[in-house]
Amino acid sequence: MFRRKRRLRVNEKVRNLVRETRLDINDLIYPLFVVEGSGIKREIASMPEVYQMSIDNILKECEELCNLGIYAILLFGIPNDSDKDSIGSYALSQNSIVAKALREIKTSFPQMYVIVDLCFCEYTSHGHCGILDSKNMVDNDKTLEIIAKQSLLLAQSGADMIAPSGMMDGQIQAIRGILDSNDFVNLPIMSYSTKFASAFYGPFRDVANSAPEFGDRKSYQEDFANRREAISESLNDELEGADILMVKPALSYLDIVRDIRERTLLPLAVYNVSGEYAMLKASQKAGVIDYEKVMIEMLIGFKRAGADIIITYHAKEVAKLLSGD
Repeated sequence: MFRRKRRLRVNEKVRNLVRETRLDINDLIYPLFVVEGSGIKREIASMPEVYQMSIDNILKECEELCNLGIYAILLFGIPNDSDKDSIGSYALSQNSIVAKALREIKTSFPQMYVIVDLCFCEYTSHGHCGILDSKNMVDNDKTLEIIAKQSLLLAQSGADMIAPSGMMDGQIQAIRGILDSNDFVNLPIMSYSTKFASAFYGPFRDVANSAPEFGDRKSYQEDFANRREAISESLNDELEGADILMVKPALSYLDIVRDIRERTLLPLAVYNVSGEYAMLKASQKAGVIDYEKVMIEMLIGFKRAGADIIITYHAKEVAKLLSGD
């Protein structure tokens, strides 16, 4: 006798009862990009409805997010070009744009959980993620020194979580060490633990003004063809003390998400990156997909693959759909 699987699919009520994977507003983190100045809300051409915003507009955005039930943001600081130098020293200033924004957000919205991206590509004049050596390669160990200093500054400015994205070997150990020795033992680290050298980042570099001036980041970001190495990257960061692991990008790497999920008990995040977002928006504009249904299907796919947390530019749209607005 064959089993009639359709018995549990015949109507929406029974389908909801047996649904294995669910999307919740608490799964979502919304990225925000803060710039110097006031009254600035500059839409990014390659990323519709994503903006560079000055602190005053970031605060308005936080109010909207709280009203939607979104209480977790990933904050990126974008300095003026005149503040950039070869070693990203502005990132180590108490008056850096991200430090100022952090303090303002935590003062006005203490309920907002602020995760801060930690990297130097936005702060260096050359656009690479650390200090360069004489051969114009990123010097891993010298960069670890400034990564540690930046993490302490962000902690002192009110960060609820640090999210290092530079893919330097040993960065989690360096950050955990300086945080613990300065009484931030309870401050968690969400590591960009498996971050691929991906072409899907193009629109992000428009919004973050972080395209490298020369070359690429393949010497420190993960080769997208390598599965075993990708798993090893995340497991290594777990050993160094990461509290949450991450796979970035998400859509083309669901096999890696599943591989890591099966090898760790830590929470696992995915970053639904700018190129993935831009493709859906372009398809929506062209009228070739049912945008909302495809968006939800994609995000459920991330959860089904094993992600607990989704960093996504779709977060506000999803919140409205989940609430029925």
